[in-house]
Amino acid sequence: MAALLRSGKNVVSTSIVSLLHPASAAPAIVRMLEDACTEGGTSCFTSGIDPGFANDLIPLTLTGMCARVDAVRIAEILNYDTYDQPTVLFDTMGFGRPMDHVPLLLLPGVLGVAWGPAVRLLADGLGVTVERIEESFERLPAPESFSIAAGPIEAGTVAALRFEVVGIVDGAPRIVIEHITRLRDDLAPDWPDPPAGGGYRIDVTGSPSFHLELSMTGADGDHNAGGLLATAMRLANAIPAVCAAPPGLLTPFDLPLLTGRGLMR
Repeated sequence: MAALLRSGKNVVSTSIVSLLHPASAAPAIVRMLEDACTEGGTSCFTSGIDPGFANDLIPLTLTGMCARVDAVRIAEILNYDTYDQPTVLFDTMGFGRPMDHVPLLLLPGVLGVAWGPAVRLLADGLGVTVERIEESFERLPAPESFSIAAGPIEAGTVAALRFEVVGIVDGAPRIVIEHITRLRDDLAPDWPDPPAGGGYRIDVTGSPSFHLELSMTGADGDHNAGGLLATAMRLANAIPAVCAAPPGLLTPFDLPLLTGRGLMR
């Protein structure tokens, strides 16, 4: 990435999620990339849908209509049965693995590394400081064997995952990013149900309070396809603004409102 920036190429990316919030990223990496931006006269913007758009622009826009904000919760509630990425589902997230297996995503601190920057970025937009990040998770087994696009899920292995990444502000859990991921709609019936087709639920508690449900579908009607396309287009549509921005590592606060200008035809 540094080589690209140094050579005069602007970068938009969904990877290195710590760069969603450069202020809390590893100083050595930030310094290296900022130096590359300065040398190449380029900019770098890291975003997506989650972490990304669903965690920053949408909730912050809602808070702009509040007289007081007490807490913000963003939940992704999706069935990943059509998500044909075995490495992500089985190795990283631990689906289809024994209940006592601890996958990469659930190792201590990893959830905070992955979603902590989004929590801190949201806190910046609210003008508050996150004292620490807390994380927790819960899993449920498959009641019987079944198959998803990524492969077989054996009875008794992990088939539903719920986790929270919590920003503690003034000693209280004020900013929460939650994921509720099922591999079948009927699993974990006591957990919150998804928006229509699956998507995001955003709750701003304050005066007034707001409750927003957002679902997405691809051209084939699939919510996972819609989410993947939205992730990519958040960045593709940012390219003109990123190229026009001053050199450096960018956050949404450094860019104008990104719209679908030119896409209605």
